[in-house]
Amino acid sequence: MSHLPKLTVANYREFKDHSKIEVAVLRILSRQRSVSPIEVFVKMGLLTTADLARWEKGHIPALERVIRCNLTRASRILSLLRFHVHDLNLKPSTTAYQHHGQRLRFSLSGEPNIEEAWSRQFVVVGKRNPFAAPESDGL
Repeated sequence: MSHLPKLTVANYREFKDHSKIEVAVLRILSRQRSVSPIEVFVKMGLLTTADLARWEKGHIPALERVIRCNLTRASRILSLLRFHVHDLNLKPSTTAYQHHGQRLRFSLSGEPNIEEAWSRQFVVVGKRNPFAAPESDGL
């Protein structure tokens, strides 16, 4: 059985999903000043907007139930995302996802490290968004 090498700062760009994450992050940041794991999974086609909406309404007990990849890959994507946004100098910020006062869960286990990794978004530092799409001048 072949095992992937351990994910490190030195090798994270070599992992299969890195380029997809990079593209997703840049597309998201071209329109706004922050990026969340949920948005990246949607952009990568691993989470449908319909499933996301059902989870946000509390109809799905844990987001991991509807992610379209195994949990090992999902965890690796979260780690790759953390390395990538660190290189972009984005600041982590935790967001509480709730529906009618009830905290929404990302994992069936509810393990705090997993929940925190999913609820962390990354914000552009400073007044100017260097990733923003150039404004159209109407031409």
